[in-house]
Amino acid sequence: MESFFKTVDGIKPLYDVTYKIMLVICKILLVADIIITSMSVFGRYIPFIPDPSWTEEIVLTLMAYMAVLSAALAIRRGAHIRMTALDRYLPTKLIKILDLLSDVCIMFLAFVMLIVGWQYASTIGSKGVYVSLPKLSRFWMYFPIPVAGLAMIIFELEAIYNHIKGFFVKEEKN
Repeated sequence: MESFFKTVDGIKPLYDVTYKIMLVICKILLVADIIITSMSVFGRYIPFIPDPSWTEEIVLTLMAYMAVLSAALAIRRGAHIRMTALDRYLPTKLIKILDLLSDVCIMFLAFVMLIVGWQYASTIGSKGVYVSLPKLSRFWMYFPIPVAGLAMIIFELEAIYNHIKGFFVKEEKN
């Protein structure tokens, strides 16, 4: 059984690369958010700096991407919100089972986000446009939900695998 887990552990670098790419995307979105917001604020008070009307809608869209993508990143780090107040009173095996159950539920939510989010983006989103950018489809406002759903599925697969592996392989202590 351990040889199976060692073989599957070879995929870990792909998860690492996926995590790093998403982290870089979130950082780029944050920088873009800061630049656009700064330009908008300075444009109100400094005459030669433009203050385009599209800044608010674009900033809100970028923030939506950052919020849901960073939630997927938190899944990989195990930093998502969870209740741990009773962990010290429960048996270790029960805690592992509850953690696995929690990740299965999050996986279900991720599939809902992927499927329903894509339906919204491709139907409601594709019919509307941004008020200040009439050539830009509202698809891009709804698109972060299915993207985050896919990212959450990827990271939840790893988390669920690690939980299952924990039942069969003893952890090495350093």
